[in-house]
Amino acid sequence: MLVPIVLAGGAGTRLWPLSRELHPKQLLQLTGDRSMIQITLERLEGLADLARPVVICNESHRFMIAEQLREIGIRPEAIILEPVGRNTAPAIAAAALYRARQSRDDDLLILPADHHIGQPATFHRAVLTGRALTARQFLTTFGIVPTAPETGYGYIQKGATLDIGQGGLQPSAIQAFVEKPDRPTAEAYLASGRYLWNSGMFLFRTDTILEEMQQLVPEIFRACEKAVDRAVVDLDFLRLDPEAFTDCPSDSIDYAVMEKTARGAMVPLDAGWNDLGSWEALWDVGPKDTAENVIAGDTLLHDVTRSYVLADSRLVAAVGVDRHIVVETADAVFISPRDRVQDVKHLVAQLRTAQRTEGIRHRRVYRPWGTVASIIEAQRFAVKHITVNPGARISHQKHDHRAEHWIVVKGKAQVTRGGEEFILEEDQSTYIPQGQPHRLRNPGKQPLEIIEVRTGTYLGEDDIKRFEDDYGR
Repeated sequence: MLVPIVLAGGAGTRLWPLSRELHPKQLLQLTGDRSMIQITLERLEGLADLARPVVICNESHRFMIAEQLREIGIRPEAIILEPVGRNTAPAIAAAALYRARQSRDDDLLILPADHHIGQPATFHRAVLTGRALTARQFLTTFGIVPTAPETGYGYIQKGATLDIGQGGLQPSAIQAFVEKPDRPTAEAYLASGRYLWNSGMFLFRTDTILEEMQQLVPEIFRACEKAVDRAVVDLDFLRLDPEAFTDCPSDSIDYAVMEKTARGAMVPLDAGWNDLGSWEALWDVGPKDTAENVIAGDTLLHDVTRSYVLADSRLVAAVGVDRHIVVETADAVFISPRDRVQDVKHLVAQLRTAQRTEGIRHRRVYRPWGTVASIIEAQRFAVKHITVNPGARISHQKHDHRAEHWIVVKGKAQVTRGGEEFILEEDQSTYIPQGQPHRLRNPGKQPLEIIEVRTGTYLGEDDIKRFEDDYGR
């Protein structure tokens, strides 16, 4: 079987302010009406012998990922939750050890959840070639045929040609991995034809990768083995043991295995690949108007050329702008020349130092039952727009420091307050006193929308005591 292992644990800070720590780029619709993780999984349709996917992600994203997979009709074999981020080698080790419980001779297709591939059929042919390599115990990576002297990617040097090609592609052994080069070096790599970009996609047989990890990085192997052995099932998720996984060394699969193994092989891939690792990359793959602008949302432009302009929540107007990135969200605006977008990391670092929420979450926050959007936040009051999905309900809870006033603006609400239960229709409201146990449910078939007004001495999200919760929080 061919088992997709989808790595969905990244934070995606290079696409701030659209991508945030609690809503990273793999969950965003960056190139169409599907999120990146949805596109990644839909791209696999048509591959032979395809098994259900295994997704490994940060536990704070678990409900959003589960919902996005449900939206496209994909039922994963498992959603594995990392208690902390430990880079790609431990993530792959945990997924492979989990799969080894079912079979040790499956092929594991390792895929980041947030890449763009413009030609899926070509990608399928590369996977076919890779499977021929795994049958001979190779650890395979997919090297991207470079189109420019890119300094933002690592490179892989081709070794001896491997006479095993299927799918019309010619694989090679791996001579060396090299770090991100300077411009002259990148130009020399491109001219030589012997170097490909490091894509971060891999194909291994389960037993082969586990044997190599046990030999090359025994500390990672042992820690992940304990984390999987002690893992617990929680609703639709598999929680790795926090203590064992936290003790695991952090390392990438490149450094941990691929640069050390004697079994490394590479399949060339020329399929319109882009890791969408910056706003410049999104301009590169996006549909352009006659002025070479990529535009999304409500915009008003005059004499704007070769720019990326995204309006997420309001009108964005610009005059006389060339080769710039302009990104607007409800709580932040980012402006940069296209050739300086990598420096957004300095802004994200400043936000973290200042402990500002704009680096962590959007004003609209996703819950397993719906969304909460902040309208106003002040010292002693806050106004929220709450949406509850059909049939869903919030936890049975109380707050020690705030009271709440609910006003139904769309749909029907079933309210539990203390020992009473009642229905609120549109334009009706109720008051939840401080310390009063309560619950909100949507009994209808359409989304329920309410306006919530919070008042009190402390309005933080951590002022909540749950008595019962459908989602195990």
